[in-house]
Amino acid sequence: MKRTIALAAGLSMCWAAQALAAGELNIYSSRHYDTDERLYSNFEEKYGIKINRIEDGASKLIARIEAEGENSPADLLITVDAGRLWLATEKGMFQPISSGALEETIPAHLRHPMGHWFGFSQRARVIFYDKDRVNPEDIQTYEALADPKLEGMVCTRTSGNIYMLSLMSALIAHKGADDAKAWAEGVWNNRARNPEGGDTDQLRGIASGQCAIAVANTYYFARALRKDVRGLDNPDDTSRIGVVFPNQDSFGTHVNISGAGVLKNAPNKDNAVLFLEYLTTPEAQAYFSEGNDEYPVVGGVDKAESLKTLGEFKADTLDLTALGENQAQARLLYDEVGFQ
Repeated sequence: MKRTIALAAGLSMCWAAQALAAGELNIYSSRHYDTDERLYSNFEEKYGIKINRIEDGASKLIARIEAEGENSPADLLITVDAGRLWLATEKGMFQPISSGALEETIPAHLRHPMGHWFGFSQRARVIFYDKDRVNPEDIQTYEALADPKLEGMVCTRTSGNIYMLSLMSALIAHKGADDAKAWAEGVWNNRARNPEGGDTDQLRGIASGQCAIAVANTYYFARALRKDVRGLDNPDDTSRIGVVFPNQDSFGTHVNISGAGVLKNAPNKDNAVLFLEYLTTPEAQAYFSEGNDEYPVVGGVDKAESLKTLGEFKADTLDLTALGENQAQARLLYDEVGFQ
């Protein structure tokens, strides 16, 4: 049973006063995975610190923190995608954190250079394909998705989706704006349908025959591999779907993170830092992988069997701050080519 506390905005100041007591931690989170419950309960049991949570969409939580101002009770903002963490940083919401444990265990490109946020799990954005309709040799790079010979075959999410914006931002960083724009135009021209739904819907499109190629995060497919009810409608459809980790001969496969930052008005800063450090422990890192099919950020931690099935790959080591810095341009380039 979830322990999420659903408080009206008007109660925020009351909660802030209560949270000043020792032994509490107030988290605003846009992660929506039931498997995270164990992470929270383990932390509470290990350190005797009570966690209070509010869960909502990232944009709503960021707006809420802005509205609460100095009276915000929130200690940590947890969200998915470096682009959202960058936005919160640009709004001045985080305070810099110096922690040897975090700096030694989390690779530099997966954390903010000044310690405003830290990534604690990874997901790879890869190319899935219908084994009966597509030769995987034709889709070994993201750039290949714009090849005219794939006309009528490609399914993606909408251009305004944060995952699509971050992928485009990475391509801008690697290829330049002109090439990234040409890529967006080519992918749009190759669409099998207008963009719709989430990542699982793109995989369902392959299973149904509507799409031959789709772009999605690895953990959506990994769930289906272990017959998870949150995966495809019929997990056996995974036998029809192949996976390509793109750009292994160049910059590597695009990865993104779930991450968190300590808010500048955090009433329980020390507890917040302790929680971030806890998320880098082998115990917590293994659970991100086993519980939600995400890749660890800490080296040497074993991956879930579902991820091992997908195989090893070379990951892009682009500094993830670029995903935020290029986000506005990514949106503009999509709009210029009519990518919905």
